[in-house]
Amino acid sequence: MSVKRRDLIKYFGENGFYLLREGRRHSIYTNNQRTVPIKRYRTIDRITANELCKQAGLRPKF
Repeated sequence: MSVKRRDLIKYFGENGFYLLREGRRHSIYTNNQRTVPIKRYRTIDRITANELCKQAGLRPKF
């Protein structure tokens, strides 16, 4: 099962994260305390999405 990238970004935005910059293959999101790179694919594996949430200090949602 996979997660749409826009759903993951929406979840991050609801929790205070914003786009810091665009990298070559990633979008870098931050809340001024933690920085998380999110790959620019339409879908992201569910396990990877939950790991990104943990890395950001958020409760895994997917």
